[in-house]
Amino acid sequence: MGQLFFYLGGAKSGKTKTALEKVESWPGPYVYLATAKARDEEMRAKVKAHQAERGPKWRTVEAPDDPAGAILELKGPEPILLDCLTLWLGNLLESIAEPYSLAAVEEKFAAILKAIVGRKGPTVAVSGEVGSGLVPMEPLSRFYREGLGRINQLAAKEAFEAYLVVAGIPLKLK
Repeated sequence: MGQLFFYLGGAKSGKTKTALEKVESWPGPYVYLATAKARDEEMRAKVKAHQAERGPKWRTVEAPDDPAGAILELKGPEPILLDCLTLWLGNLLESIAEPYSLAAVEEKFAAILKAIVGRKGPTVAVSGEVGSGLVPMEPLSRFYREGLGRINQLAAKEAFEAYLVVAGIPLKLK
């Protein structure tokens, strides 16, 4: 049975770096499950820089729309880093019709959790903490914040270990 390790933090908090270190504490090879869509030159450069930082022990699997399906295709026990739920939710919202529904978001995320728990090796998931700021003015932004907050709650509940990363320091929540 697979275990989930969950890393949550604000933008540039060090959550991905800390999650990478956790994954690399286990024997490799490693799988980086990417949810980003490189839509512009800045994002493409960022993706290339992150790939170079990870090095040859890492295999990147692009799964911006279906992380659950990608996890199910990985049959081995290799550690997986799912980075990140924040971008995945944005991708999901582009693909579902209005009115947006928390039930639809939770259903899609439940499939990801089921795939993680059903695998043989550990999975480390990264997500952004966006609920500590101002209430967004636009309805879509408010829904995104609500949806991500719900996803983060579900991930933390399922996680074997959960951390909040602040200024590069992981604070153990669970």
